[in-house]
Amino acid sequence: MRDFFLRRLIQLIPLLIGISLISFFVMHLAPGDPTNLFSDPSVKPEELARIRANWGLDQPIPMQYLYWVKNAARGDFGNDLLTGRPVTEEIVERLPATLLLMGVSTLVIFLLAIPLGVISAVRKNSWFDKSVTIFTFVGMSTPAFWLGLMLMLLFSVILGWLPAIGMYSSAAGNTDIRQAFTGLSGFIDLVRHMVLPVLTLALVGLAGLTRFQRSAMLEVLGEDYIRTARAKGLPERTVIFKHALRNALIPIITIFGLSFPDLFGGAFIIETIFAWPGMGRLGVQAVFQRNYPVLMAMVVMSAVLIIIGNFIADILYRLADPRQRKAKL
Repeated sequence: MRDFFLRRLIQLIPLLIGISLISFFVMHLAPGDPTNLFSDPSVKPEELARIRANWGLDQPIPMQYLYWVKNAARGDFGNDLLTGRPVTEEIVERLPATLLLMGVSTLVIFLLAIPLGVISAVRKNSWFDKSVTIFTFVGMSTPAFWLGLMLMLLFSVILGWLPAIGMYSSAAGNTDIRQAFTGLSGFIDLVRHMVLPVLTLALVGLAGLTRFQRSAMLEVLGEDYIRTARAKGLPERTVIFKHALRNALIPIITIFGLSFPDLFGGAFIIETIFAWPGMGRLGVQAVFQRNYPVLMAMVVMSAVLIIIGNFIADILYRLADPRQRKAKL
């Protein structure tokens, strides 16, 4: 296990350097820079030059990258170009909102997708299986942004049951999770604001994951050891849950490992549509503002989380597949 940790740590360094290098130079390939936001013609060229110098944009791109790497190695990702606040501070402020939204959505998706996929595979070609198949095809072909807008139109505009934007009714930009624990009214308000974005993410993610689980379960149910277990007279429940399901979960574990960064990175489109004050919305704003420090911090964080997600998937492999326990990590 220790050697496995060391190998992953060694792999992390060149991977982060490569990702940051490519991302940094690709961002600078687009014409212009963040000073393009100052479109007011009354702003003098020398004033723009002073702003670019303060932001370090007057230096050659390789020098800018080396300076960024030097600071990032110390945990300093710079300041937001527009607000002047430290990027780390802004990420820490937005992270709880994203963790709450993505955590609840991911939990709902996995809790529903696994049993739906298993039942659909066990009852192949039944009315339940056909209904689930239709749902998965419709869900996978439905754009998330369109579904979010339709749910907002139905439940917020037409019916008026649920709020459409923000995290709290008091302030759309409030990111303080502690407000939900100040009283029952604050908690209910938070839950009502979460319903539409969670429902949108869950419906879209549930469709694809259910299909994966069904396919994996069908493949396992056709294996020889499953037929042998049934020939021995084992109860069907034991065959399904003890012998088949554990092996059918392996592809789902892979998907969980790859989706782990989404828990921290957020859903860019959904958070923007519902004005959810999380990491996804921060990333969209940074893209349109050409806010280099924020973008680079999110890129590096996503790369680290991908590696962590793959590591968690490897650990879960060993729990789900007995053959992996005998193999060296």
